[in-house]
Amino acid sequence: MRSTVSLDRFDFKILVHLQRDGRCSNVDLAESVGLSPSPCLLRTKRLQELGLIRGYGADIALEKLGEHVIVFSEVTISSHRPHDFRKFEQGASKYKEIVECYNVSGGYDYLLKIVAPGVGYFQALMEKMLEDDIGIERFASRIVLRQPLDRREYPLGIIATQKRWG
Repeated sequence: MRSTVSLDRFDFKILVHLQRDGRCSNVDLAESVGLSPSPCLLRTKRLQELGLIRGYGADIALEKLGEHVIVFSEVTISSHRPHDFRKFEQGASKYKEIVECYNVSGGYDYLLKIVAPGVGYFQALMEKMLEDDIGIERFASRIVLRQPLDRREYPLGIIATQKRWG
């Protein structure tokens, strides 16, 4: 079980606001959460040091860069010893096209989110992964046709329901 970090309502407000607008100034952040700038900055730095804020990044519009496909691949590995999981994860981490990798329960072992310039490229990538012998027994893939919902914010208020913040 993972340990949680103790947050108060100001910490929570900082996280919610930065999730929406990571480029805001400390002055704007402080005003929005109801703190003066100095304590707000100290709290933000603390949240970073605790690992709650892992980083800041741009939300890139891939469709404006050119044709691409997003594929979800369900991967089953051939053996289930700890070494086999590590072997697959280390092998998969070498492919920049794999942008998310989840070890899941159910009918397969991993769910991969892959971004590639096209279907042919994706197919060649999967063939390369099979050739690299990283433990894949089988895979099934789903090409994304459209994305009707794209939330970039986690539901922090729901996740932290044990706290009552205003």
